[in-house]
Amino acid sequence: MPPVSPKASSTQRTSSFPAHSTNRSVCFLATTFITLVLLLFLLQIETLKSSLSSSSFSWPFFQLHKDESPCHDAAAELNRTRSILRDLVTFLPLKDVRVSENPRSGRGWFMSSMNDTLEDDDDDAQHLYFPSQASNGRLLCLSARDVSDGTKNSYALAWREALPRDAALLPGLTFISDTYYDHGNMWHGISAITPFVSWHQRKQCAAPDRWVLFHRGELRTRMGGWVQAVAEAAIGEVRIEDFKEHGDGPSCFEQAVVFRHEWAMKKTRKRQVYDMIRCKARSRCGVAAEAAGSKAAVRMTLLLRPGSRSFKNESAVIRIFERECEKVDGCTVKVAWSNNMTFCDQVKLMSETDVVASPHGAQLANLLLMDRNSSIMEFYPRGWRERAGAGQYVFRWMADGARMQHKGSWWDPQGEECQSTDKTPPCIPFYKNRQIGHDEVYFAGWAAKVLADAKEHKLKEASYGGRSPEVGSAPCPCKNTHKYQESLIHVYGSMQIPEAPRANINKIHSMVSNIS
Repeated sequence: MPPVSPKASSTQRTSSFPAHSTNRSVCFLATTFITLVLLLFLLQIETLKSSLSSSSFSWPFFQLHKDESPCHDAAAELNRTRSILRDLVTFLPLKDVRVSENPRSGRGWFMSSMNDTLEDDDDDAQHLYFPSQASNGRLLCLSARDVSDGTKNSYALAWREALPRDAALLPGLTFISDTYYDHGNMWHGISAITPFVSWHQRKQCAAPDRWVLFHRGELRTRMGGWVQAVAEAAIGEVRIEDFKEHGDGPSCFEQAVVFRHEWAMKKTRKRQVYDMIRCKARSRCGVAAEAAGSKAAVRMTLLLRPGSRSFKNESAVIRIFERECEKVDGCTVKVAWSNNMTFCDQVKLMSETDVVASPHGAQLANLLLMDRNSSIMEFYPRGWRERAGAGQYVFRWMADGARMQHKGSWWDPQGEECQSTDKTPPCIPFYKNRQIGHDEVYFAGWAAKVLADAKEHKLKEASYGGRSPEVGSAPCPCKNTHKYQESLIHVYGSMQIPEAPRANINKIHSMVSNIS
């Protein structure tokens, strides 16, 4: 039965008792003020009883029984409603194996029953938000402690007043990230957190109370150090939830934002987010202004790595680039290894780099910390060009998204060849971690051209009066963060909830503060 307005309800009660209506009119004219007050008090009792009883108007007007309490009936109704809503909660596997053939297409295999939504502009990443109109005002609940099988973890939606039994309600805002890859690797990690940085900025710099991380539906309890440092610089403190403090039951989130697609945002928006990450990282590490020196100087960094995909003869490679740099006025070369630098060491180094030359690898994710229009030179072992697929171009895509200039790649033509005729494993592991040789003539000519282009750009930039405006000359976006607040009244206001649950929810909202 649809809820009716107080005015309509009053009309129905009057028409059900015409004799009493006449008597009330006579009494109003003939009795004293004290009698009128008493009658109004009885009318209030009648209204409360009628609204809470499942058989409306069946209670005679003046037959109040001493053992009947409106508050007792309201509490019983509340408990019945909660029990019904709890029984409606259904948990589904976080990882849906039915779409395992193509797990990242469409909605994907993570929370596959839920459709993504877009807010504000369609250039941002798709995501899920709870509670929302799409969830009919229900909160997201997780029973997800398994670290090796995403099908054993599950999710459900529940109304706040009727959470699953033994559930813990986690207050505030929660960021929930699922990635097909991982949150440890610098490249994959930055891919996973970038959509959250964008959402954070769009929502007036709202900061989460916790993060919940999944890899293909399996719970993860840590980020890589560099990835976490970027997240903390851009958004604020990162607290990763492991659910150990909340008992054995499900955990429900007062507010939750879920991203499950890496890089699902348009280039224009991605550039804005990268600008913010760069600015916030520099601010966190105290890189407030350009390093002293000529604005026309060209600063080159050889960012090397030990072990897999390292140069076979690093000394020879360093000599080639140093020799070409000496031919360019104001050019300097720094040599660094990514494995022995802190996060802020890397931020400072890349802030002082116009050209970076580096083997393909996660350390190249640092390129987003350079100024716009900086240059990247990339190197690969033998076999990558033919066998590695589109993934070998991720730093080209990243450079383009960050407004950098990817100046090309060199694939080592020398080295042992995989004997398998298959283009899938075992050849990819065979080539993946091999070392890289060098070609002195090619490297010298390539370096000379890139350095000359960088010099020309720097001279042009200097003639216009300065460098990138985000370095020390303007405050970063989201200088101050805050807790995200969303009115439950606003959330429930325009939802298409079936009439019976809507009536129950309305009753719960009106009674829960006094009777629960």
